[in-house]
Amino acid sequence: MRERVVVVGAGFGGLFATRALRRADVDITLINGTAYHLFQPLLYQVATGILSEGEIAPPIREVLKNQDNVDVRLGWVRDVDVNAKTVSVAGPGIDYTVGYDTLIVSAGASQSYFGNDAFAEHAPGLKSVDDALELRSRIFNAFELADLQTDEDKTDRWLTFVVVGAGATGVEMAGQIAELAHRTLPGQYKHIDPHRARIILVDAVGAVLNTFGDHLSTRALRQLHLLGVEVELDTKVVGVDATGIEVETPRGHQRIESMTKVWAAGVAAPPLARRLAEATGAGTDRAGRVLVEPDLTLPGHPEIFVVGDMMALDRLPGVAQVAIQGGRHAAGQIKRRLAGRETGQAFHYFDKGSMATVSRFSAVASIGRVRISGFLGWLMWLAVHLLYLVGFKNRLTAVLHWAVSFLGRGRSERVSTLQQGFARAAVREYGDPFTRERAGAGKAT
Repeated sequence: MRERVVVVGAGFGGLFATRALRRADVDITLINGTAYHLFQPLLYQVATGILSEGEIAPPIREVLKNQDNVDVRLGWVRDVDVNAKTVSVAGPGIDYTVGYDTLIVSAGASQSYFGNDAFAEHAPGLKSVDDALELRSRIFNAFELADLQTDEDKTDRWLTFVVVGAGATGVEMAGQIAELAHRTLPGQYKHIDPHRARIILVDAVGAVLNTFGDHLSTRALRQLHLLGVEVELDTKVVGVDATGIEVETPRGHQRIESMTKVWAAGVAAPPLARRLAEATGAGTDRAGRVLVEPDLTLPGHPEIFVVGDMMALDRLPGVAQVAIQGGRHAAGQIKRRLAGRETGQAFHYFDKGSMATVSRFSAVASIGRVRISGFLGWLMWLAVHLLYLVGFKNRLTAVLHWAVSFLGRGRSERVSTLQQGFARAAVREYGDPFTRERAGAGKAT
């Protein structure tokens, strides 16, 4: 009987583990909550209208169509029975159970609001395609609503964008919103000047991109200032509501009036991490990630691997390369065992560097001891992201859309619907236009 391998999650860790087992004598069941693989580092470009969701989220079945030993299943793993070696899955309208001989868990991470989950309604995170589309709706419709205002205070409130978190995602989001306001949208509105928009980046720590080192942090901060982004460091968010955000700064308590807030601070492991830790006796860290053995297995359970954002080992960062290399390592251990070779080799992460874009033609990159910024850093960023986009079609269309946005002034993906998340903020302030329209039609008849 062939080895049964269950892979939970089709992110970088799960997908690369599955592909590494392509020629292995195993039957793989890949379980994921969506039908697509998500290239999460480019979600901010979907949110700001540069790329479409299809370019960063290819269908899993299409990616793996030539791999015969994979069964792709839609669903969310709710629990793991480590004694019976089964996983319990909640699918759309149906629950089912899958047995395994080896389990690879790579279920990613969720947004953390540091115990203030109520903030999520008014300040969406950026962890899924749904998040990106909701933020796209909020960002672009903010300019539309601002154009309708006759009250200057309300106009300012619609034209104020607050991004919480000065890590890579926050810096990239703030930079792209600034480019929208100052480069893409001017000249398209009769009643407002998009240059008037305020983009405010806040973080409780004292530096932007603080994991990149002082030199690149300073360069990124300078570029943000050139873009017109207001950077508020050592600033803690203490309240978020529909029309603004409350912060504690070195200058004291302040309120920023803003209809559009983006949360890019903090990550937390999904509930499955806690359940898996309880079932196996493994520990967890402060973010809820599972503490793994050096070979990425769980204590006393060499048949269970945890990779990617869910695992905690040697303070490795929650980045794509850790997940990719971890998935390949787990697959390598499985192949060694099937070949009758010794297993238990420790996972060694090869740091290929970190990079983040600040604006068009400007990025920062940290590769070992090398620090690169500006246009050269942006070219490196471009090459790396093209390399890891899955599928030739995705790479080709991404290049075309980047040309539109970076060489020209346009945004290829500005479509949003009134029914998306941003509209709820408008409805709270102005009422539901569809309800008013239906009511008017009823009176007319």
